[in-house]
Amino acid sequence: MDSKVEEILQASLDIFRRYGIRSVSMDDICREMRMSKKTMYKYFSNKQNLLKHTLEYQRQQDEKRYDELARSGYNAIDTLLEVSKWINKEIKGLNPSMLFDLQKYHPELYRDFFGVKREMAFERIKKNMEQGISEGLYRTDVNIDLVSRLYVKKIEDIHDSEAFMNQDYPFETLFSVMFENHIRGITNKKGTEYFLKQKEKLNFSDEED
Repeated sequence: MDSKVEEILQASLDIFRRYGIRSVSMDDICREMRMSKKTMYKYFSNKQNLLKHTLEYQRQQDEKRYDELARSGYNAIDTLLEVSKWINKEIKGLNPSMLFDLQKYHPELYRDFFGVKREMAFERIKKNMEQGISEGLYRTDVNIDLVSRLYVKKIEDIHDSEAFMNQDYPFETLFSVMFENHIRGITNKKGTEYFLKQKEKLNFSDEED
């Protein structure tokens, strides 16, 4: 990818995540980047085009991160822990306006983006399940496809602000409880014991990279 294009996409993603989509114009992004409009329009014809490529860029970055973790040598529990901490951090830094604006004003992009993202997450969780079983950490009697779908759905549900808007639960608490329930539901005795040793890593409020 052209370095200038990547610079624009990363900056646009950061801006959309902070302020939402509707309230941000191409002029705003140019000012934030200290870039001329002429340069911006050399690469992206309009905001819709920029948004489409920004979402694709985010998907590629997510996939790259998943693949890096898969090659890290972590066992299934540590891999899932690292992915979950990363997802939690990403969501905590996201202005809900971005998702609202995307769904309301760019419904086709919303459906395409989250459809692909959902399937990508499902495939990665499914591989994690298979890895955990082969390592002797997860139960062998679980329905891999169903449990993987349910876990992805749980993640989506706790990111739905309306579902918990009247409850006084910090996001990291919701995420921690959801994660632990999932782990305890799929691990065998060996896996549960290992998880309990690693439990201090469940500090989803940790701001360290």
